[in-house]
Amino acid sequence: MMGGYGDVQLLKEDGTRLDGRAVDEMRPVEIKVGVLPAAQGSAWVKQGLNVAVCAVYGPMEAHPRKIQRQDRAVLDVRYNMAPFSTGERIRPGFNRRAREISKVTAEALESVVLLERYPRSKIRVEIEILAAEAGTRCAGITAASMALADAGIPMRDLVVGIASGKIQDTVVLDLDKAEDNYGQADLPAGICPNTGELVFLQMDGDLSIEEYNLAMEYNFKAAAEIHEIMVAALAAKYGGGEA
Repeated sequence: MMGGYGDVQLLKEDGTRLDGRAVDEMRPVEIKVGVLPAAQGSAWVKQGLNVAVCAVYGPMEAHPRKIQRQDRAVLDVRYNMAPFSTGERIRPGFNRRAREISKVTAEALESVVLLERYPRSKIRVEIEILAAEAGTRCAGITAASMALADAGIPMRDLVVGIASGKIQDTVVLDLDKAEDNYGQADLPAGICPNTGELVFLQMDGDLSIEEYNLAMEYNFKAAAEIHEIMVAALAAKYGGGEA
């Protein structure tokens, strides 16, 4: 939740952020694929202090039969934060927030995965957040997209998860923990870097039209940068360019 606490200083006097980043600078991003040998596809994403791991299983026959779709596969996405992922231990199990993020992640991925290739099947996508520092749903979406690509599941495009927001009446890219806790707004998005499509968008807090447009400009700029890292990670495993 956005706090909007006006007495917490999140920008230095020179206009930079507490961690030294410029307003339009994202946290460092590292990506690897093929990290879990037991899964059909897997990915590891580190963004700032966030660490997300995703495993993809399938396509497999959908059970129970009542969940089967005759014309396409079912994408079964589960997002979970490990109990040790934050400073205060999280109660294990599926809570309301995890269910909501699982649902919006599935909807984002369904718009790019060619599900019609696998009728009556299920593709399981397991996202585990090992370390959390704001923006975990975005890191999870990026990791899921990469794990699907690693599994050889055909997609129209990759999906990059990235967020901008507002702190001290200033639009900034890729909020860290303090900015997320004490900022005024948060705008996470799922972006298809090749087509420029938006497949996921949420907003918490208030942004003017001008602030929204600037936040989305930052998001699209960062998505292009993250996409290069994604392509390099796939090339490191498979050679050549992909995506």
